[in-house]
Amino acid sequence: MFVVLITYTAPLEEIDYALPDHAAWLNRQYEAGYFLASGRRNPRTGGVIITRPMSRDKLTALLATDPFSERSLAHYEIIEFQASRTCQELALLNEALTG
Repeated sequence: MFVVLITYTAPLEEIDYALPDHAAWLNRQYEAGYFLASGRRNPRTGGVIITRPMSRDKLTALLATDPFSERSLAHYEIIEFQASRTCQELALLNEALTG
């Protein structure tokens, strides 16, 4: 799985203008089953996405289609980890139990 840290590289006015397109992009990723959670960072300097397990190449390709990326409005830091312990609701994602 991955945690993606998004850091805005443009003024919030530009981010806000692209936000509806970014939200639509997020919806498509949830519908495809790729993302588990997402939201704004506090303070509002970017966002966070938690993904389902997938290849890094797949994730990189997905992120490249984000309107924030296409418009050069943000930087993405990808952190890969293996879930070895989860709450009951996420037990199916626990790689120690499923691997």
